[in-house]
Amino acid sequence: MKKKLCPILLTGLLAAAMLTGCAQTGEAAGTKDTEAKASEAPETTEAQETDGQTDEEKAAEVAALIDAIYVQERTDQTDELCAQAKAAWDALTDAQKELVEGENADPDYFGRDTGDASKDDPLNADGIGEKEILVVSFGTSFNDSRAEDIGGVEKAIQEANPDWDVRRAFTAQIIINHIQSRDGEKIDNVEQALTRAVDNGVKTLVIQPTHLMHGAEYDELAEVVDAYAGKIDEIVIAEPLLGEVGSDATAINEDKKIVAEAIVAEAVKNAGYDSLKDAAKDGTAFVFMGHGTAHTAKVSYSQMATQMKDLGYDNVFIGTVEGEPEETACENIIADVKDAGYQKVILRPLMVVAGDHANNDMAGDDEDSWKSMFTADGSFDQVDCQIAGLGRIPEVQTLYVAHTADGIGNLSSAGTEGAAAASADTLADGTYDAKFTTDSTMFKVNEACHEGGTLTVQDGNMVIHISLPSKNIVNLYPGFASDAQKEGAVLLEPTVDTVTYDDGTTEEVYGFDVPVPYLDKEFDLALIGTKGKWYDHKVSVSVRQ
Repeated sequence: MKKKLCPILLTGLLAAAMLTGCAQTGEAAGTKDTEAKASEAPETTEAQETDGQTDEEKAAEVAALIDAIYVQERTDQTDELCAQAKAAWDALTDAQKELVEGENADPDYFGRDTGDASKDDPLNADGIGEKEILVVSFGTSFNDSRAEDIGGVEKAIQEANPDWDVRRAFTAQIIINHIQSRDGEKIDNVEQALTRAVDNGVKTLVIQPTHLMHGAEYDELAEVVDAYAGKIDEIVIAEPLLGEVGSDATAINEDKKIVAEAIVAEAVKNAGYDSLKDAAKDGTAFVFMGHGTAHTAKVSYSQMATQMKDLGYDNVFIGTVEGEPEETACENIIADVKDAGYQKVILRPLMVVAGDHANNDMAGDDEDSWKSMFTADGSFDQVDCQIAGLGRIPEVQTLYVAHTADGIGNLSSAGTEGAAAASADTLADGTYDAKFTTDSTMFKVNEACHEGGTLTVQDGNMVIHISLPSKNIVNLYPGFASDAQKEGAVLLEPTVDTVTYDDGTTEEVYGFDVPVPYLDKEFDLALIGTKGKWYDHKVSVSVRQ
């Protein structure tokens, strides 16, 4: 438990720090006469006095400065306070540094080794072209994780989009200030990054959040972006990692499946097992710890738990630091793992970065860390931790790249040479041979139809008839899977089509008449199969020449 300084003392110390610059030497704390008297004074037993200040006073001065920059709002004084805090810390002796305690201050703020900050690229350079991809993250002050997890995603997006300039922004000013004061690395907050884009003449901006879900951080990002809508020609915000939230715990999607498979495979490999089943036979359970949220998006954690069960991952559990939703609280997860009969536990973060939560709340030595609580329960022979963020997993990086591509595809300028997507107004009434493209090899038109269907244009409306490979898809819905499951949703019903293959054989399959809102641009189309599960997909239609 951190000790809190009296507000009056805190204010006074901060004012003194601002006046003195907090890093003076020589005559910094008094006159030469005062120094002489201090040097002649007998040694104290309570606190060692130097330059007229006790060790506790010097430490409290640093704590006050740390607390002053441990805030979510950037001000005109932020840069100065960051520099003063670090200079004041550097002026302390090792013994004095151990005494730093405040509302949020402790010796770890400047003293903890989290890796080499020079390996990280803040991506805050000017010289941006007209097309920018802004990768927005909550952020982390753990240098190694920032470079590998967040940096890994950013690099993957840049490699996939060489004609775009990729830049970075963090939403947590507290973290930005921590990195700046400790390491001298300046990272833009969202407002700074958007202003930089405007100043550099960016005309098209795609924002790719690395957030896990459509939670509070995502909502706040959207609010900030709205203020810049008239300053940049076009701005789109791409999907977070887990895609659309869905209405309840059963509403899973392809994104959640990809993430579930990727993180479990990585955890199993790092644990030294050949398969998840081998781990189960060895009595090992994997517990993925997310952050948790009071936002309605908290159902995403329940959906991830559902996804694990649907994949047959019975020895995989989903928990959260905040314990929201309630069933994800640590004590409930301990009970679930114990009831399932597993004797070994491997903890791993369900977070993009392995930062403070992973290192402290999950793997820390304090009695309230997950490692400590699992150990203290006494039911498990072994409790281990894997401290690694999702952002370093190649499959996760690929999913972010796909979401960015979807965002680019949703631009009105997407398509050939920046031309707007075609609508029915650009085509005369009639029928056309059209190509039907999807985002998945599991959802495609029948091979006899050569990746296409018949597009009908009439009275300003477009509909494409497609024949599928089988009768396994029983309904389609123009929109998201979450909306398809709402009361009153109008589903697309199948027709029974007969297709003829190149060898002359025929087969009855399901076909659908799919409304087409526009050409040469992706739109949402959900599907449900014979197993009764809805999935989100992106499709596009283009007229063959």
